[in-house]
Amino acid sequence: MSSLLSYFRHALQAFTSSSSSFQVLRTIPNSSTLPRPKTLYVLDSSFNPPTVAHLRLATSALDNSTDSTSSSKRLLLLLAIQNADKAPKPASFEQRLVMMTLFAEDLLRSLPAKTARDGGVAVDIAITIHPYFTDKSKAITASGIYQPDLATSGEAPIEQVHLVGFDTFIRLLNSKYYPPTHTLTPLQDMFEHHRLRVTYRGDDEWGGWKEQDAYLQDLKDGKREHEGGKNEWADRIQMVEGKKAGERVVSSTKVRKAAQDGDADSLKELCTESVANYALEEKLYID
Repeated sequence: MSSLLSYFRHALQAFTSSSSSFQVLRTIPNSSTLPRPKTLYVLDSSFNPPTVAHLRLATSALDNSTDSTSSSKRLLLLLAIQNADKAPKPASFEQRLVMMTLFAEDLLRSLPAKTARDGGVAVDIAITIHPYFTDKSKAITASGIYQPDLATSGEAPIEQVHLVGFDTFIRLLNSKYYPPTHTLTPLQDMFEHHRLRVTYRGDDEWGGWKEQDAYLQDLKDGKREHEGGKNEWADRIQMVEGKKAGERVVSSTKVRKAAQDGDADSLKELCTESVANYALEEKLYID
């Protein structure tokens, strides 16, 4: 892992000294002949560390993809290195990128044979300087990585489907994140071209499905118009099942606590196997 850690450390240094705002650092499996995806699934997180909750978000979307078999499925794991709310600790950015790579490999191994076979599945590991979804989606499109002839073809941008939990959905529609006007107007471009796939949260803090559905219904009923939120955006948002009955509630905080306690059994329930082993071996979350 030392060589991979070194690779990401140097890649981060090169990125931060460049004028780029988005860059794919690694693709799994590594191939120069991957077909252009019809849809780009974007899983944007601090990955501190990646957990089985991230795995549920990704595999659920890939398993239920309606892309034709002639089109490969592409998942983008995106790490913002200038997060709006979170400082780069306790795991460094390069350590998180290593864990994202391990997570991607575990994810591909976990996919049902049909999902992996139909057109193929690839995972990109990428970084951005942007902390906000609106800027991230624009930077992904502007990079030309997924649609290099966009400027001359006249085609619409490849659709991005952002995979989020309900808690992230709440933050996305919080106008405090959109200065100086503090309205939801900056989200218009995102919802015009892209979609959200929102996973219900199963813990008591967010209420049940009924309460979470009501939040989306308010948008659909026009109750966010005074903030610039448009009711037609609701048609671009899909609410889906997350944690199933009996499954353990997962959070990065619980993962870090298990790592601090040296609780290998809990850690391997909360993370994919390779990520759990790496966190334990490197003692990442032990003060």
